[in-house]
This record gives sequence, C-alpha cells and structure tokens, in this order.
Amino acid sequence: MRFEHKDLLTLDALSSEEITMILDTAEGMKEISNRPIKKVPTLRGKTVVLFFQEPSTRTKISFDIAGKRLSADTISISSGSSSIVKGETLIDTARNLEAMNPDIVVIRHSSSGAATLIAGRIKASVINAGDGLHAHPTQALLDLMTVREKKGRIEGLKIAIIGDIAHSRVARSDITGFTKMGASVTVAAPLTMIPKGIEKLGCRVAPDADSCIEGADVVMMLRIQKERQEQILFPTEREYSNLFGLTEKRLKSARRDVLVMHPGPMNRGVEISNDVADGSHSVILDQVTNGVALRMAVFYLVAGGVKHAA
Repeated sequence: MRFEHKDLLTLDALSSEEITMILDTAEGMKEISNRPIKKVPTLRGKTVVLFFQEPSTRTKISFDIAGKRLSADTISISSGSSSIVKGETLIDTARNLEAMNPDIVVIRHSSSGAATLIAGRIKASVINAGDGLHAHPTQALLDLMTVREKKGRIEGLKIAIIGDIAHSRVARSDITGFTKMGASVTVAAPLTMIPKGIEKLGCRVAPDADSCIEGADVVMMLRIQKERQEQILFPTEREYSNLFGLTEKRLKSARRDVLVMHPGPMNRGVEISNDVADGSHSVILDQVTNGVALRMAVFYLVAGGVKHAA
C-alpha cells in the first residue's frame, strides 16, 4: 500500500486506513533508533528543509534527527535567519526554496493555513509542523502511536483532553485523529478557553475537569498558551491549577491503567503536578521517543515509500 498524498497538512484528509499505515510504518522505524548505528540509507540523496518560523525544541529536533537517521540531508531555517525579517513574503520565500529543488519542506508558522498555502505553490512535499491554531498532524500521529503501543488499541478508548483548547492546534488534531480511529474524546477547560463549535470536530465538552477525567483511559494535558492569548482568560494560575490542574488525587477517578500525556512544554505546578508528570502513569517521554520514529515514517511515505519497508 502506497501513501497517495504529496503532503501531510492535516489529519482531515486521511482515512483511518491511511493513519494505520503511518502508525504501522512508524513501528518499523522505531527499531532503527535502537541500533548501535542509528542510520539507514533509505532517503540518501533527498534534501529536507526545516522551515521553522516559531520557536520549537521537540518538534524541530525530532524532525532533524528523523531525517538524518534516514540519511537525508537536512537544512534548518529559522525566523531570524530567513529573508522574511527583511520583508520577503512567505510565498516568495517558498518559491526561492523551490528553486533549490528540495524534496521535502517541513514548516512551522504562526499563521493558520501557512503550510497549505506553500504546499499549493511548490512541487516539494510539505509537512505541517504546526500552523497557528489550526493543526499539528505529526503530534497527533505520535500521540496515536503512543496510545496504541501502550493500550494495544485505540478504538473504544475514552480520551480526556484538558487545558487551553481554544489556542491548541494539538487539541484539534488529536480530536480529529482519535475520533477517526474510533475513540471518544471529551475536553474540559475554563469557558474562556473552549472555542465555539468545538463539538463539530466530534468531541464532547465536559463541565469540569473532574467529570472529564472520570473513567478516562487517557488524560492529555495542555499548557496555557499565553503567547497566543490577546487577554488574560483566567484570574490566577493558582486558581486555574486548583480547578483544572492534574494531580494524583484528581487522577484517581480515571481508570487504573490510565495513561497521562502532554505534548510539551510542560508548566509544572500549573496544568500538571510533578508527581503526575514523573509518575508511573506518565508516557510523556514515550511520546518524545515515538516522535522520531513517527516523523521518520512520514518522511519515508511522502517520499514515495510503502509501509513496512524500513
């Protein structure tokens, strides 16, 4: 089975079978990272441009490592080192990149739709590494991979997502991904952080954190994205933590084998306590590990590979 998409922009365009194909391929890729020599020649001769116009640690390094482990040549461009700071438009930057014949462009941008805009104007494959409030497909895919790895399935699970839903592209992509794969998703946040119409994505809005967590198989915590908020949406961090922070006490209402997840970066003591973040239910570092394998799989598939061919 071949991946038939030139780009990976959102999960909306993917079927559950295509998502499964990506996850299966990522499982095969994961073994490469455990070898003494963590490199295969799969994408030798391919050029990957990492075009990051927003700060990133996990995502950018993960894509970089993923490309290098497949023997691709990776080149990084940040907001401070691109001609955008000199007034060049995003489209002109993309066209100049295209003139250098890269094979894959990974883009993170503060504007929703930026990845789609570029994908429609260049021949290279475009992977969305997060665009504004819109989507973060590879984060959702690595979250799906982590849950499937730990639970053995996704279908029928109850997923709780708690935090700044309104400003979270991760939340939107996770809701789409988990519901496509047969899980039920419930979200909770202060009303000022719940976007109107979020239920149209297929999730349910809980009245509070406790009812959201009750009986959950997976609890995904999100940080407060102050950099995207035009005004303060809650009185104090202490009050927010008391009402929506994940503690050991609050977690007891979830299933006994609950998984605790977080896309990072974490604000410890605000949305998640230290004992939960570092506790036995936490798979937060597993998410980071799986991010490399998942992005290796995406590189491989958009470059024209077929699943299970690591």
